[in-house]
Amino acid sequence: MVRLTFLGTGGTWGLPELNCDCMICRDMRQRHEKRERTALLLSGPSNLLIDCGPDVASQLTRNAVGHLDGVLITHEHGDHYIGLDELFSYKRTSPRGEFTPIPVYLSPESRETVMTRFAYLEQMEVIKVHDVAPKRFYSVAGFAVFPFRTSHGAFAKGSVGYLIKNMEGSPFRLVYTSDFMSLPELPEEIVHPDILILQCSRLNEPVKNTPHHMSFQRAMEFMTLLKPTRETFLVHIGDGDPVPGDPANRMTKKREPAAPLTPPGSSRPYPIPKNQDEWQSVVNQILSDYGLAFKCTVASDDLTVTL
Repeated sequence: MVRLTFLGTGGTWGLPELNCDCMICRDMRQRHEKRERTALLLSGPSNLLIDCGPDVASQLTRNAVGHLDGVLITHEHGDHYIGLDELFSYKRTSPRGEFTPIPVYLSPESRETVMTRFAYLEQMEVIKVHDVAPKRFYSVAGFAVFPFRTSHGAFAKGSVGYLIKNMEGSPFRLVYTSDFMSLPELPEEIVHPDILILQCSRLNEPVKNTPHHMSFQRAMEFMTLLKPTRETFLVHIGDGDPVPGDPANRMTKKREPAAPLTPPGSSRPYPIPKNQDEWQSVVNQILSDYGLAFKCTVASDDLTVTL
C-alpha cells in the first residue's frame, strides 16, 4: 500500500503570508488555517519526497517520517529546494557509519543553481545528486519516475514535472505538474493518469502572469487535456486574486484578472475563495456549470490519500 501525503499546499510564501492583511490572509488567520510551501510524500515500502522547501522540517516531523529513500526536485526556485539542508538531521541522528546518502534527482539546469548553494551536502555525504533528462524512465526509491518539461519562465529553465508509477503492489500512475504556465510538449506517457496534481496559484488568469503560475481558469484546460481517470488535486494555492472591496487590492501581488471566470451565460464572476471550504465549493460549482465530470479536490496540508 502506498500513501500520498500533501505535506504542504501553499504557494511561494505560504498562507497566511507574512505582513499581509488582505481579506484572504485575514480570513485564514481567523479560521486558524494555513498552507505551508507545497511538497508531497509517497510512502509505503519506501519514502519518496517531492520537493523540499523551507517548511520541510516541520512537515516531516508532523508526519513522523523517519527516513527518506529519495527526493525529486521539480525546479530551482527556493520554495522547492531551499530545505535540503534540513535533511542533514537524518545523518546527524543515525548511528555512526550506518547512514547512506539520500539520492536527490533533478534536471541538469536545476542542479546548476541548487548545487551552487548545497554542494557541501554532497561533499559531506548527506545527499547524492543524480541528473534526470525529460522523457526517460528512472528507478527511484522503488518507483518508476518519468520527468517531462514544463514552462515556468526564464528563471526556472530546469523546470520539470513528474509521472510516477508504482513498481510493486497496486499499480497507479500519478502526474505532478509542479509550477508551470504551459507544457512545451505532451508526452503520451502522462495522459490518462490515475491521479493528477495540478498547480493552481489563483482562481482567475491575470492580465500579466509574470510569476508564470497556473490559474484554475486555465487549469481546467489541462484537466481536459490530461484526462485523469480517478482524481485531480489542486496545490500551490496563493492569494494573488483581488477580492472585491478589499483595500489590499493595491498590493503588488494582487493581479487584475484578464477576463474573470463566469458561469456560462452570465457576466457575474464567481466569488474569490478565501479559505479551504470556499475553494472547494467554488471549484465544485465551476466544474458542474461547465459540465466537466472530473473529481477535483482542493488539497489541504497533511491530507493523506491511499493510492
